[in-house]
Amino acid sequence: MSYKWRSTSIKIILALFFISLLLFAFSFVNHNTYTGESFANEYNLPIGQSMFEGDSILGENQSIQVPLLDNLPFIAHQITSLDLQGILITLTTGTVPFDFATISSEGIDSYGKAQGFEGPGYLTYEGNQLAVKAPHTYVWGYSAPYKVLTKTSDGVDVVENGTVVKSIPTSEIKNTDFGSKYYNTTTIQNWYNYDSDKSNFTLERGIVNFSDGRNDISAGNVSIIFGNNVSDYVAAYPDGTPIVLYMGNVTEEDGEVYSTSLGSHPEYGDGVREFNARSFVDAWNNTVIPPNSSGNGKAYIDFGSASDSNAPGGSASHGVCPPARVLRAAVLAEGFGLPVGMCGDNDAVLFGFNPSEDIKVTNNHDYPVKIVMWTEGSGPSMAIYGKIERFIPS
Repeated sequence: MSYKWRSTSIKIILALFFISLLLFAFSFVNHNTYTGESFANEYNLPIGQSMFEGDSILGENQSIQVPLLDNLPFIAHQITSLDLQGILITLTTGTVPFDFATISSEGIDSYGKAQGFEGPGYLTYEGNQLAVKAPHTYVWGYSAPYKVLTKTSDGVDVVENGTVVKSIPTSEIKNTDFGSKYYNTTTIQNWYNYDSDKSNFTLERGIVNFSDGRNDISAGNVSIIFGNNVSDYVAAYPDGTPIVLYMGNVTEEDGEVYSTSLGSHPEYGDGVREFNARSFVDAWNNTVIPPNSSGNGKAYIDFGSASDSNAPGGSASHGVCPPARVLRAAVLAEGFGLPVGMCGDNDAVLFGFNPSEDIKVTNNHDYPVKIVMWTEGSGPSMAIYGKIERFIPS
């Protein structure tokens, strides 16, 4: 570098420093006063929206420019970052990018970019300032219908986020292309044929009532923000299920393993009993329950019926009680209460309760737990196992 160039560079830096001092002094006599809330209201910033590092908090605004003469101190962040192009644009247009450092407490840089955290944060208020908060160690919410079919007198309405987007006549239901790994057109036809008018069939689920207060999200945004695995989990469970969406640094700890065997009761049909036992295990395996929440098993699980003169209606899903006893033993040993829909008898599942969706296990820990169940072998000697896994903050 030549002496002449070094001298010029020093002069530029000194000039910029001098300008910064003047702007600082000028700020005491001529500067608009903003708060995080007033600014967010004026420019419709997406308070409550989930954000990752590098995302802009500006929402639909490409940028927010304010008059230079009313906001001279805002050019300081261009000067300190040696944004020469930005300074030139500011001086030629008479407008300057808003300096978000003046109304934010954390997680936001001068240009309104989220910074300084990992995972899905969210834009919120902290006092009278804006902040992008890092996600808590655990983030959870509740699944809710986002896109549904509503049965009408002459077909179905497709309702998305409360708005009817399409009406399908009865004759065309068989030609619909709605379907997932859990249901198909035949499922929808059966629902339509047997349910009453105004009943709903959920096609897609979003998340509401977040534990950290962030905004509800649509079905499509579940996978975008929290990943495909979470989206698949949401799709597998019924409406209203509490869903753990994010976990930070945790230590995974196994509880004790409990087991039993299916046993033989030919009067109920051992084949049906084995099918139902496996269905119960499938319904509850890998179910994660958030802290201080009550969770249920999966949707779309089929159970067979066996004749039983002592059961209401003359039949029951025999075979679910052995795995239910394993689940009951695991949750009681964890210090949880007796699950809703169960009793302390050998016939563990109460009549009238769906063995998956209606049984409720309450996690009274301050951290999530996962129910793990599996089987070995087949027939009456089939072994059934279950345990609780704990996700303890590291």
